Amino acid sequence: MVIFWAGYAFSREYGTPRGHMHAIEDMRNTLRVGNPGIEGDKDMQPGTCWTCKSPDVPRMMNKIGVAEFYKTRWSELGDEIVNPIGCADCHNAENMELQISRPALIEAFERQGIDITKASHQEMRSLVCAQCHVEYYFQKETSYLTFPWDKGMTVEGGEEYYDETDYYDYIHPLSKTPILKAQHPDFEVAQKGIHAQRGVSCADCHMPYMSEGGVKFSDHHITSPLKHIDRTCQTCHRESEETLKQNVYDRQAMALEVRDKLEQQLVRAHLEAEFAWKKGATESEMAPVLKLIRQSQWRWDYGVATHGGSFHAPQEITRILSAGLEKAMEARLKISQVVAQHGFVGDIPLPDISTKEKAQKYIGLNPDELHRKKEEFKKVTVPQWIQSAKEKGTLYTAKAN
Repeated sequence: MVIFWAGYAFSREYGTPRGHMHAIEDMRNTLRVGNPGIEGDKDMQPGTCWTCKSPDVPRMMNKIGVAEFYKTRWSELGDEIVNPIGCADCHNAENMELQISRPALIEAFERQGIDITKASHQEMRSLVCAQCHVEYYFQKETSYLTFPWDKGMTVEGGEEYYDETDYYDYIHPLSKTPILKAQHPDFEVAQKGIHAQRGVSCADCHMPYMSEGGVKFSDHHITSPLKHIDRTCQTCHRESEETLKQNVYDRQAMALEVRDKLEQQLVRAHLEAEFAWKKGATESEMAPVLKLIRQSQWRWDYGVATHGGSFHAPQEITRILSAGLEKAMEARLKISQVVAQHGFVGDIPLPDISTKEKAQKYIGLNPDELHRKKEEFKKVTVPQWIQSAKEKGTLYTAKAN
């Protein structure tokens, strides 16, 4: 993944996701936002990156305006966005009804002629999740958060949308490919699966009903349905817990098999493309190669960034990853033809990127220095943000400090 994301913040760090309560802490700690203010470092990200992390976000959007919120730099909001994801992100504070608090989802459906304010309660049990668990991008000049759904909520629809404006997230420094970075198209992929098509909502499985004192309510410890199979899968399916778990693991294993093959081919495509450039390949010769690498990596990222995709829609995920594998292999074939035209025949030599450290060194990163600055940022800047929020009276969750 370091090679795939060379030239982009994700090559610095990509960790295992944690629960909503850790949203602010994880955002401050990740190497992907940099260390603004430390030894002259500037912001790497816009304020848009806070959008899904806190109930402070709609408060600030209402205060300064949506467009202005997106245009701020990330650190400018550091002492305002301080409380992790909570009730107000999904519920109306007056009556606790489910509500959409982020404008991008409403805007995406409006462009398709759909008014989601008329959604049923069962639909809202997924739509509140779709505010954030989706593919999105930041518009180049304004950092305005947008969902690329105008051509459809599919991997091909998103690609067509981006290709129409020659959009890219970054230029890969090795292969020179204009890369699309998929985020986490959880909602889109889930809609392709049998459960969503039968009307099952996200909350039905990830926030199963429970009762206490004779009162029935949704469990707000949002987690894997496999942890509470008696309240999730077995409300509909009569198989044993062991069988149901194995059904999920089998689907994951099949998707992982294709994913692993795709990753091996795609990383070679990037490195072999770099070799071709060094051998004197021209832009016209490499154009078909770069198109295939872009298409392959978009499908790889779309598949692996999707939380639970191998269960939500196993056929769709396997289809997407398989198409990515095909395109990576096509790219490598074309590269071999290009280098042959420049006098090289045989297996292209590849650098040693067998570990994360070696891969990061190869693309020019110094992880030790990045971590050193991050520790300084956490010691100096973060306490200042927390103190400022306390003085303003806007810090109200125990976990936030």
